[in-house]
Amino acid sequence: MKRKAIIISLKSYKISKNEIKLLANGKPWGIILFRRNIKSFNQIKILVKTIKKITKDKKFPIMIDEEGGRVSRLKKFINNKQFSQKYFGDLYEQSSFVGSSIYKTYINSLSKILFNIGININTVPILDLSQKKTHKIIGNRAYSNKIKSIRNLSKICIDTFKKNKISTVIKHIPGHGSATVDSHMKMPIVNKSHKFLHLNDFECFKSSSSHFAMTAHVLFKKIDDKNVATFSKKIISSIIRKKLKFKGILISDDISMKALKFNLVTNAKKSLDAGCNLILYCGGKYSESAKLLKELPYIDRFTQKKTSEFYNFLS
Repeated sequence: MKRKAIIISLKSYKISKNEIKLLANGKPWGIILFRRNIKSFNQIKILVKTIKKITKDKKFPIMIDEEGGRVSRLKKFINNKQFSQKYFGDLYEQSSFVGSSIYKTYINSLSKILFNIGININTVPILDLSQKKTHKIIGNRAYSNKIKSIRNLSKICIDTFKKNKISTVIKHIPGHGSATVDSHMKMPIVNKSHKFLHLNDFECFKSSSSHFAMTAHVLFKKIDDKNVATFSKKIISSIIRKKLKFKGILISDDISMKALKFNLVTNAKKSLDAGCNLILYCGGKYSESAKLLKELPYIDRFTQKKTSEFYNFLS
């Protein structure tokens, strides 16, 4: 499978001539959709169909970030505002049976919409541990301040989406809950001990069966005092792969976020060098997507193998 190691985004709800060429010839691994790409149900369905036609691939990876609550890309035609992860976390902690049942019903309903549109990856669940000083950028996007609840709800989320032929992306591995600043705007620095992080933040991500995971642009100073997790060979190899036993495709968080201090190409290459399998670029600018596609390598053998497994899963 000859694909570049990057997921790109589009500028608007109509695909431009340049973007058509980019998809046809640039060979990105996949596409991520945002609110700017979605005008109506029929429009997004046609756009997704067009993308798959251009790439000549009925299973072409189409991602969306439909978390519910504050992060809803489909709000033009569904009202998902109430259904944050914390909403389901609270329900679950009142009654695990009731909470689980309602959460499964919600995911089954959402999956039908995504499947009907042609979307095959949703970038949920968030497994960040909610803490007293967790930044509001996470806030009610997190399930709970209880590790057991997070692990149980994430399993429900991943398994229920899988039953509906939708893949998931756990995030932000190995944990964003101890960060006190927004990584979209600034690099978060976490000074907590290695031991604390392993027993708390990191524990939430252990042995997940999700096909994909997204990295945290967070500097864990007591583990790697020079690199955010996305750029850290030590964190990706020793923690994410070995201790947390994540066996799927590792995707960087958006390389245009301000937590990363280099230019886009350097951010992308440093992420791949550290052990990320795919780069995520959410800016939607054609010139930047074109440059990244030109500069970045094709996916490696591991990513080819895991992509084939993902395609088989969709069958």
